[in-house]
Amino acid sequence: MTNSPCPPLERRVYEGIVNDDAGRHIPRSLDDLCDPRTLALVVYDMQVGVLCQLPDAEAVVARAVEVVEAARAGGYPIFFLRHMFLPNRLKGIFGLRMAMAWQGVGSPAELKEFLLRDSPEFALAPEMSPRADEAILDKTTMSAFEGTPLGPALRDLGITAFAIVGVALEVGIEPTVRHAIDLGFIPVVVKDACGGRDRSAMDRALAGIAFEGSSVITNVAAFAALLRGPARAGSRT
Repeated sequence: MTNSPCPPLERRVYEGIVNDDAGRHIPRSLDDLCDPRTLALVVYDMQVGVLCQLPDAEAVVARAVEVVEAARAGGYPIFFLRHMFLPNRLKGIFGLRMAMAWQGVGSPAELKEFLLRDSPEFALAPEMSPRADEAILDKTTMSAFEGTPLGPALRDLGITAFAIVGVALEVGIEPTVRHAIDLGFIPVVVKDACGGRDRSAMDRALAGIAFEGSSVITNVAAFAALLRGPARAGSRT
């Protein structure tokens, strides 16, 4: 483009460069991010009624549990999310439309109630077993940050990054990651501990997250090893 107002990259001059100093360390690697003073773990929608829809639920649960146990060993704060739908009577136009699309029905009268608070399918998978010093937050949205205290809680702890595991990658985890970026958090996606039902949609979600470039994508083996590192345990004050 000959008429572009932007000079070629090699000729651009950027002023105001900020180097690392005592108050502004910029993490450059996954190892840099793995500090329980500044990183938390978010476990997304590992619920009975969600997992029962996935072909590889058992494997996803096992890998998510491995990350949770590693985070506990390293002293990291952990937040569990649960999705709930409102009763049909309380759904508005959007809620009814989305429920009809997801259930494949043609009218609100055909909708079945699902994932209501305190229903059997609403419960977290028994393997999760949140502890007394871990939070459980409920939501009605895809982003874990919309309508929940997750963002304020992380900021109050001084958290600047979070790792995420759970289900479903292509439906709720991707929107959570993108929302987090706009809020100024650094997401770490533990890809093999994130499940879903549509493999091609999951691949597209991961590709989009990678292309945007603000997140870190890792796997259970590498991440759990960093969380369990001997220098991590008990370092949160």
